[in-house]
Amino acid sequence: MDVLRPTLIRIGERVYRKNLIREQACQLEEEEDDFCAGPSDCADEPCDAFVVEETEKGFQCRVEVPSPLYKYIIGKKGETKKRLETETRTSISIPKPGVEGEIVITGQHRSGVISARTRIDVLLDSFRKKQPFTHFLSFALNQPAVQEKFLQFKEEVLEKCSQDHGVSSSLFQNPAKLHLTLGTLVLLNEQEIQKACDLLRRCKEDFVDQIAGGKPLTVEVAGVEYMNDDPAMTDVLYAKVHMKDGSDRLQLIADQLVERFVASGLMLKEWDRVKLHATVMNTLFRKDPSAEERNNAMTGKSSFKERESFNGRNILKLFENFYFGEVQLDSVRLSQRFSSDASGYYATSGQLTFS
Repeated sequence: MDVLRPTLIRIGERVYRKNLIREQACQLEEEEDDFCAGPSDCADEPCDAFVVEETEKGFQCRVEVPSPLYKYIIGKKGETKKRLETETRTSISIPKPGVEGEIVITGQHRSGVISARTRIDVLLDSFRKKQPFTHFLSFALNQPAVQEKFLQFKEEVLEKCSQDHGVSSSLFQNPAKLHLTLGTLVLLNEQEIQKACDLLRRCKEDFVDQIAGGKPLTVEVAGVEYMNDDPAMTDVLYAKVHMKDGSDRLQLIADQLVERFVASGLMLKEWDRVKLHATVMNTLFRKDPSAEERNNAMTGKSSFKERESFNGRNILKLFENFYFGEVQLDSVRLSQRFSSDASGYYATSGQLTFS
């Protein structure tokens, strides 16, 4: 990393520079990073981003942290925690592993407590981004008629294109899990799941009811397209969707939902607009039928190396306008990754209904 052009991290309205410390052997799989506020030390600034309470012994600040992230504040043999305490002249109390609670920072000086809290926030933000996503916002497309047409598509593709390089039955989506993904989330405890559910409810009141008009959206699933640049080396083939009435209401709801979730900090911004697509073939399924594609460049780099692409030219030519059917979309679901409900679709942690 160029020390004159360090990586910048934005948290809320503040910008911090990231300083990579000397690499050490560590039981954690991720590299251990240290951070410093910039351009000047945040301890010298007034800070209204969090509450610092005055106590009989000094000052105190509490921060809610999901238990899976405790280890990043503790570090190997407690080294990260000790360093934070030493450099900020504070004491940091962390709940026992697996026990949900608050990290409590105490110190004699308000500036030290603010500095410790800020550095903890930056650490947590960095390591949260490295966690695999746990949930995603989705529209279910697994209505019986669409599943039937999808199985017809699969049968005809294997009949006509099975000799094409890389094409096999293992590439196809589970018909019970056909869906549109709006965005992915990392929700590490029940409190964060509830926060996402509460935000869905507010979105319904704020704009979804007005756009949807209190009725399901009628969409058509028709035609196929590929994700990458070369159809002869395809990794993801998807079905296209559009509103039957020709409006952009589905796109509008999707974009505004993602915008609201990004603003809340529950979701990372990946694209300017949501790409509405229903994956029908994916080379990730070749090794893992339960795999989920995250439309994220960092995730893509590692997963694409392990893929065996397929030649999709004939599929695109023969099935360019394949009609999968009409769907009534009546809800946005907070879907749980690697799960199934009674219908075979992903388990739902919460949902927003249109009617």
